[in-house]
Amino acid sequence: MSAGRILVVDDDPQLRRTMRAALTIKNYEVSDARSGEEALDRLRSEPYDLVLLDIKMPVMTGMETCKAIRANSEIAVIMLTVSNSEKDKVDALDFGADDYITKPFSTPELLARIRAALRRLPVPPGARLQRISLGNVEVDFAAHCLTAGGRTARMTPKELDLLAYLAAHPNTTISHRELLQAVWGPDYGQELEYLRVFINRLRKKLEPDPANPRFLITDAWAGYRFCLPK
Repeated sequence: MSAGRILVVDDDPQLRRTMRAALTIKNYEVSDARSGEEALDRLRSEPYDLVLLDIKMPVMTGMETCKAIRANSEIAVIMLTVSNSEKDKVDALDFGADDYITKPFSTPELLARIRAALRRLPVPPGARLQRISLGNVEVDFAAHCLTAGGRTARMTPKELDLLAYLAAHPNTTISHRELLQAVWGPDYGQELEYLRVFINRLRKKLEPDPANPRFLITDAWAGYRFCLPK
């Protein structure tokens, strides 16, 4: 039984072969692409669950490719980068990635990142929120989208799970660690940049004025709070 379909995008043929071999052993179905353009063609013609996307590629960079993917798809994206700088990592998340991994990486680390990216928020049947309304904003969790002022914005699974977890605990400060482990998994807890980026992404879609949020509130040094009007 397939563990999922993965598209590996990297201009290094040796790395593509290595990742294909490592992932195939773990029952993933793997295809590869040498460029961003080829990746977009494959995504238009075949269904995938996750994209492993190198940042440094000629012609169309990984960042540009990720942005193009996000314009039409909610697929999980993990960026591959040789840089360990926080700016590059935050940039990857800003462009729509769900996670990133720094080269060189071990196979166990890669597999753990893939599991985290494909992981969905564990919610008992019937307990997940279906829909919430906030003035002229309506979030449809089942359809993975929100509507604000008549305009519809798509939400990625990680954005959806983060908002769902916060909305399930309204008017309560949830710690950074709890949010990271609930949404990304038990191996996470210190990656505060993930929350900063994803909260900002949600605010741009949800808040009338993202610079002065009414619903997604930062409680300094403590965590985040979803303010649900009573």
